[in-house]
Amino acid sequence: MAVQFEPLKNDLILRTAKGERVERPPMWVMRQAGRYLPEYHEAKGNRDFFECCRSPEIASTLTLQPIERYAGLVDAAIIFSDILVIPQAMGMEVVMVDKKGPHFPNPLKSPEDGQYGEVMDRDVDVKKELDYVYKAITLTRQKLQGRVPLIGFCGAPWTLMSYMIEGGGSKMFIQVKTWIYKYPEESKRLLDKIARLCVEYLAEQVIAGAQMIQVFDSWAGELSPSAFKTFSMPYLTYIADNLPPRLIELGQPVVPMTVFAKGAWYALEDLCKTNYNTIGLDWLHAPAEAYQVAKKYNKVLQGNADPGVLYGGKAAITAAVEEMVHGFEGGKQGWIANLGHGITPFVKPDDLLHYFQEIHRLSG
Repeated sequence: MAVQFEPLKNDLILRTAKGERVERPPMWVMRQAGRYLPEYHEAKGNRDFFECCRSPEIASTLTLQPIERYAGLVDAAIIFSDILVIPQAMGMEVVMVDKKGPHFPNPLKSPEDGQYGEVMDRDVDVKKELDYVYKAITLTRQKLQGRVPLIGFCGAPWTLMSYMIEGGGSKMFIQVKTWIYKYPEESKRLLDKIARLCVEYLAEQVIAGAQMIQVFDSWAGELSPSAFKTFSMPYLTYIADNLPPRLIELGQPVVPMTVFAKGAWYALEDLCKTNYNTIGLDWLHAPAEAYQVAKKYNKVLQGNADPGVLYGGKAAITAAVEEMVHGFEGGKQGWIANLGHGITPFVKPDDLLHYFQEIHRLSG
């Protein structure tokens, strides 16, 4: 029997994502639950990052922290988790190294190294393997008590493959680019498998209580326009095309979908032609120019202030908000206010508060 949740009191972001005209732009920010908050460190304690992800109680507590700190200002929660849970479910080991980020002790070396075959042959049951994520979503929905919608997410196939091959973050992307240019067919087979797992993973998140989903293609900007069309776009499109019918098949509501292809400024128009409801923008886009493109396709945009502006003081933050509100034509239709990427370390919570307050003041 499906879990019952309290009625939603604030559906602003869902109405906006459907293209409706609204009273003000909804807002949330990527990585809003995280290390810039002192209460995050208190709740996390000495636990490993992935240990927090695997504990529904801790994950739900961390998810709710910005909702409680910025009560009345934030219009969505995003579940505390990580994009790399899918490679973990595929049998790869991922550890979080302090001050360095995620690390794969044994990344994919080449299609001939044996591990590639194991990964491709593995029958991955994301319902079973990632059960802790779904439990965290359900618990968080219950704790939210209808205050705001809950967003679920996954990493995009290209970004996940990059981590699986590079072994972590990278500046040069030598290994994964060796793959796509030297072993294009094997790369496509891996991307296809990840895309299919993403659809199932997101569908299970909706069953658990997610009311909106986002696909993060964090390394999209490392691809040339032609390489993006070959190794990223088809798999982003696959997710957008296949998640809604899969949800219908499972007896679930079709939820709004957002795609965030960081750095792929050249792909805005192509992304607007997909079935995603909302296109996330990084700070490489001029709001006014992007908004004109999106309007042609009746798409909603999300973003897009440079997170670095939060270090610059209140005047700089206000100027960034003014540019967005003007560029998105007042924000009453087609805009979800956000940053152009996740909050970076050492941001002062009061400066983020000012960012939220200024969006309310200038667009309300």
